[in-house]
Amino acid sequence: MDTYVEREEIEVLRVRADMKGAGPAEAFRLLESKLASLRGRHFYGTIRILPEGEEYFACVQRQEGEEPERMDLELGRIPGGLYVRRKITDWESIIAAGRLPSIGREMAETYTVDPSRPEIEYYRSRKELHLLVPVLVRAPLEAGTSSRP
Repeated sequence: MDTYVEREEIEVLRVRADMKGAGPAEAFRLLESKLASLRGRHFYGTIRILPEGEEYFACVQRQEGEEPERMDLELGRIPGGLYVRRKITDWESIIAAGRLPSIGREMAETYTVDPSRPEIEYYRSRKELHLLVPVLVRAPLEAGTSSRP
């Protein structure tokens, strides 16, 4: 079920994934290795399709007092604004099967996408991922979806 959500900008610590090599999984492993604890952290993936290829960052919301340069991490921001959200359960098997990109493409073909902002993967829990596609306008949602955030 798709819903519209307004999101605030988020300051993050991030690692760029080598999309011609180990990809997002390795970027998340590196990111997690730099953190004192994973407990209570909010993890995200951001992806943009650029002329030179995919740009993917493994991200974690920055906490008070964290110094990215001392942690050997890049400081970044995930833009706020209007997004269409799809909740995905059993996301680990969907990613392992390589099906997550096709879900994002299907959503991008359905809505009026804002190309200036990345698509966001919000890893809400081990059981639930929120795939967020940035949109320019609120259009009627597909049948079986809700407009409540």
